[in-house]
Amino acid sequence: SSGSLGLDIALGIGGLPKGRVVEIYGPESSGKTTLALHTVAEAQKKGGICAFIDAEHALDPVYARKLGVNIDELLISQPDTGEQALEICDTLVRSGAVDVLVVDSVAALVPKAELEGEMGDAL
Repeated sequence: SSGSLGLDIALGIGGLPKGRVVEIYGPESSGKTTLALHTVAEAQKKGGICAFIDAEHALDPVYARKLGVNIDELLISQPDTGEQALEICDTLVRSGAVDVLVVDSVAALVPKAELEGEMGDAL
């Protein structure tokens, strides 16, 4: 379940499809992370293992708890580069150990070379 009855009905399958990549797209502050956290909370309620790749370094544990997320059981990673984030995703997916994997956000997945370039430009 996505945590939203209306969305689950609209999707026609009672939630987000398992084993698929689902992109939640929308403008800034439109609820993308909130929807992802609701999905995590629902999966955890059913005994699922969830991971949150916080590429934005902006996960608010207090807010997540209010949405029903068990932060103590949530696997959280805050990678420094896009490559590192994708490596973590690849490892988690291949392990088959997680039921829900959130990457927040794709826009924050900056390549290492670009980060190093920005550092060089700043000097």
